[in-house]
Amino acid sequence: MAKGRELKGRIKSFENTRKITRTMEMVATSKMKRAQDRVVAARPYAAALREVIASLYDPELASQFPLLRQPATVRRAAVIALTSNRGLAGAFNANLIREARTLVERLESEGTTVDLYAIGRKGVGYFRYVGRQVAAARTDLTDRPSAQDAADIVAPAVEGFAAGTLDAVYVVYARFVSALTTPPTTDRILPVQPPEREASSGGKSSVLSSRRHDYILAPSAESILESLLPAYVRNAVYRALVETAAAEQGARRTAMKNATDNANDVINGLRRQFNRARQAQITQEIAEIVGGAAALGG
Repeated sequence: MAKGRELKGRIKSFENTRKITRTMEMVATSKMKRAQDRVVAARPYAAALREVIASLYDPELASQFPLLRQPATVRRAAVIALTSNRGLAGAFNANLIREARTLVERLESEGTTVDLYAIGRKGVGYFRYVGRQVAAARTDLTDRPSAQDAADIVAPAVEGFAAGTLDAVYVVYARFVSALTTPPTTDRILPVQPPEREASSGGKSSVLSSRRHDYILAPSAESILESLLPAYVRNAVYRALVETAAAEQGARRTAMKNATDNANDVINGLRRQFNRARQAQITQEIAEIVGGAAALGG
């Protein structure tokens, strides 16, 4: 029965693994729901910021604000690459790292010097492993990022862009569409893009509407833009953080569910092997008993 005992040991091992993966799946599902709520809560504020900036934007005012500066050429750029601190999430981190590498290689092929900001233990470890120098690294973020975390991450890039040492700032993150759809995404957050006029509903798509909201501005449009533009950039990074956190939990939930299903398949196969081995042993014992009885009676 040595083979049977071996199969029982393997079944027990896979059952223990299944308990772990099922528990991690349940934890990831709970965390994903809370992270998804934060994503949904962050979107209205971002939409309101865009609407106000679009209403206040004017080419004459734009020349007064460094964050609206539109460089003719991008000589130096910052790339903020977001990854997670933990694995067991399938290809989640690999996809984000691939997206960041593709962006860096494209920028460098165009003659742009790239400052890489690696956020998350997986990204930091990878870029250090390949010998890529990073301008800054952070591995202390939790799965509940705050607005202060976003402000701390983007502050050096904002200062560099305002001073003219940076010409563009990109953020690479996982956009949360659903638990099964979390595509790696690249957004350029600086310079702040001038808002596009809405197309008029009654005309062709190429006809632009000149309708503007009638606001009473206090103290002035300049003062409001001075406060809103940095807030808009910080909010863009905060949204990237919360969407990546939600996407990570969705990817982990999917990976753990697949692992649990695979463990079930393996356990069922091992049980069938155990039953066949036990039936073969019983048949052999019966045959030996019958043969022994025949020999004694012969």
